[in-house]
Amino acid sequence: MDHKINVPSDNKIFVKTQAYLKLKSVLEDLKYKKGKIVHVIGTPGTGKSANIYKAIDELGLRVYDVECHLKNLSANPQEVLKNIIDNIKESLDVNGEDEAYRRLSAFDAVLFADRFHDSHLIKDDVHGFSEWTLKSRKTPYFYLLCIKEYLRHKKEFKNLNIIFQTAWRLKIGDKKYDIFTDIPIISKMLSKILGMIFTVVRIEYTPKETIKIIKAHLDVEEDRIKKYIRVYGCRPRYILDKVRKV
Repeated sequence: MDHKINVPSDNKIFVKTQAYLKLKSVLEDLKYKKGKIVHVIGTPGTGKSANIYKAIDELGLRVYDVECHLKNLSANPQEVLKNIIDNIKESLDVNGEDEAYRRLSAFDAVLFADRFHDSHLIKDDVHGFSEWTLKSRKTPYFYLLCIKEYLRHKKEFKNLNIIFQTAWRLKIGDKKYDIFTDIPIISKMLSKILGMIFTVVRIEYTPKETIKIIKAHLDVEEDRIKKYIRVYGCRPRYILDKVRKV
């Protein structure tokens, strides 16, 4: 549960929760349908990517895991989008966008998760998308460009399934907040709007599930875990980090 790039083999210790079972059910449909867009949301520390990769592994989905290799955090939204598309074209060994999207349709899904948001944890000389969103004030314009790209290639996108580990992070002081889960009223409104357009699965746990997850990783007294839950909420990664530091 440490903050790192996740792959299916990382989930040797995994507790199946109600949120996970819902996500797995949603992703199973991607084997038989095309044109679906799934947003996986959840407050930081709940292990969104761990749940995604576990479901992908158990279902045997063929997934293209998108990476973001930004050289410059001062890049404008157009440059960021071009960088992402160019990386995809290079990895698929194609020249045009249309051909790239057609190649992607051979996969069960295209995934935007840890390797996209935090690719700087893979290579020292690149920046991940999450770093750029914290640096740039033009994130909303980037998403508008993505919508424009979707409309330009709507025919090709109808043959793709896309899974987003969806996070829009804001840094206020020393803390990072996710606009879809961490800001009262606003987050609820935004996640509801998102759910009206796409399929949305929220990764969240009950206190009982959180205790089970923590105890699966570490031998910790239940009362101690409950104290951390009262402080940090049901965020297993945060609690595990705190317990290990004590």
